[in-house]
Amino acid sequence: NMVMSFRVSDLQMLLGFVGRSKSGLKHELVTRALQLVQFDCSPEVFKKIKELYETRYAKKSSEVVQPQPQQHRSPEALSIHSSYDRGSTVARTSISTTNIDYPVLYGKYLNGLGRLPPKVVKPEVRLVKLPFYTTLDELLKPTELVPQNNEKLQESPCIFALTPRQVELIRNSRELQPGVKSVQVVLRICYTDTSSPQEDQYPPNIAVKVNHSYCSVPGYYPSNKPGVEPKRPCRPINLTHLMYLSAATNRITVTWGNYGKSYSVGLYLVRQMTSAELLQRLKTIGIKHPELCKALVKEKLRLDPDSEIATTGVRVSLICPLVKMRLSVPCRAETCAHLQCFDAVFYLQMNEKKPTWMCPVCDKPAPYDQLIIDGLLSKILTECEDADEIEYLVDGSWCPIRAEKERSCSPQCPILVLGSSDVNGLLPTPNGNGENGKAAADVVDLTLDSSSSEEEEEEDEEDDDDDEGPQPKRRCSYEKGLVSAC
Repeated sequence: NMVMSFRVSDLQMLLGFVGRSKSGLKHELVTRALQLVQFDCSPEVFKKIKELYETRYAKKSSEVVQPQPQQHRSPEALSIHSSYDRGSTVARTSISTTNIDYPVLYGKYLNGLGRLPPKVVKPEVRLVKLPFYTTLDELLKPTELVPQNNEKLQESPCIFALTPRQVELIRNSRELQPGVKSVQVVLRICYTDTSSPQEDQYPPNIAVKVNHSYCSVPGYYPSNKPGVEPKRPCRPINLTHLMYLSAATNRITVTWGNYGKSYSVGLYLVRQMTSAELLQRLKTIGIKHPELCKALVKEKLRLDPDSEIATTGVRVSLICPLVKMRLSVPCRAETCAHLQCFDAVFYLQMNEKKPTWMCPVCDKPAPYDQLIIDGLLSKILTECEDADEIEYLVDGSWCPIRAEKERSCSPQCPILVLGSSDVNGLLPTPNGNGENGKAAADVVDLTLDSSSSEEEEEEDEEDDDDDEGPQPKRRCSYEKGLVSAC
C-alpha cells in the first residue's frame, strides 16, 4: 500500500536506491517497485520505503544538490544478491524531471557502515566488444557473482522485465536460422577484473536457468593432443527463446562453481551479425586506397642506411594461406608488418564459427576493427589472372612471377635412372644409332605430350656439348627399352 501511494519522484528515488532503472511511465515504475518488494524486501529496502512514505505525508524536503545535465541511462535489471554497490557504502539515486537529474545522497547505513565521501567510485568491469554482436541496450551492468555460503556450488538469481520497445525489436527482427532471432537477450560472464576490457570467461560448473527451463551453454572443443585439456568457447549465451516476450518478469538463475576466482555477469540486448554483414561493412569502410598501399610497399623496400644489403623486391602470393585458393578479397590487419594478405571472406567465416582473430600469416592478433582491404592487391588480382605470385619492386611497381613454375618442369641437368649406373650393362637400342636427339624424340612421341617433347629435345641438345655424353644416352636407351617391351 505504501508503494502504491508513491509519486513518480518517490518511485524513482526508491528504484535508484537499489540501482534499478528510473526511466519510464508511472505504471512501469510501480511494477518495478512491486517486484522489488516481492523478491528483495531486505531491511534496508524496507527502511527506504518507510522513509519515503513518511516524507511523502510529512511534507519533508529532501536534500538536493545542484542540477546536472541528464545522461542517457540504459534499462538495468535487478540482481537479487547484488542490489547494492559493494565497492561503496554510498547509496546514490536521482530525482528525474523532464530534462534534469538531481543527484541525491542518502546517509543510510549499509552493512553497518556509515556514509563515505562521494569521491569514492568503484571502477566498473568492462567486457570487450564482439564484432558479431552489436549492443542495443545494457539490461544489467556487469555485476559480481557473490557466494552466499561456503558451498562449492552457488546459485545467483536475477529478475528483469523487457520494455515494450525491446520486445518489438526482438519480435520484428529477422531469423538467422529457424527459431534464432537476430535481436537477442544475451548473458555474458567474465572475470571480475577492472584493469582492462575482459573477454568472456565461464566459471566452473556453469548452468543457466531462464524462468523454468535450462539454457544451452556452449560445450568444449575436443582436444586431439594427449595431456592437453579441451578448451571451451566462452561466448554470449542466448536466452531469448526461453524468455517471456511481454511485460512479464523474467527470472534468470546462474549456477556456478565457487573455487576462489571472482566472476561478473551482464545482460545485454544485442543484434547478432553474420560474416556476410561484416564483410559488406568492411568493403564499405575498410578499403585502403591503392596509392596508400603503394606508398607502404615503397616504404618497406626503402634501403636501410645501416644495412649493406639492398632489398630489390618482395614476393607476395595471390593464394590465400587459409584455404589455398586464389584471393578474392585480399585483407590483412593494419598492425601486421607483412604485405602478404589472406582472404577476408574465409577469415570472417572461420571466426564466426570459432572466434580467434589471429592472423594466419604472422600468427599475431588481427581483430576485426583493425582489418583493411588492400586496394592495390585487389587491382593486381583483376589484372594478373595467369600467375599465382607477384613481386613488388622498389619503385612500388609489380611484376608477375610465372617462369618459376615452368623452370621446375624442365630439369637443368640429366636425370639418372636407378639401376643404370653400370656402363657395361647398357640395354640394346633398337635403331643402334645412339643419336640422343632422335632417340629421345622417338620415345617422347609415344609417351609424352608435345610440350614435354620440346623440352626434352632442348635438354638433349644441350647435353651434346657435355663431356659426359653416355649418361643421357643411357637414360634414353633405358626408356626405349621400356617402350618396346610394352
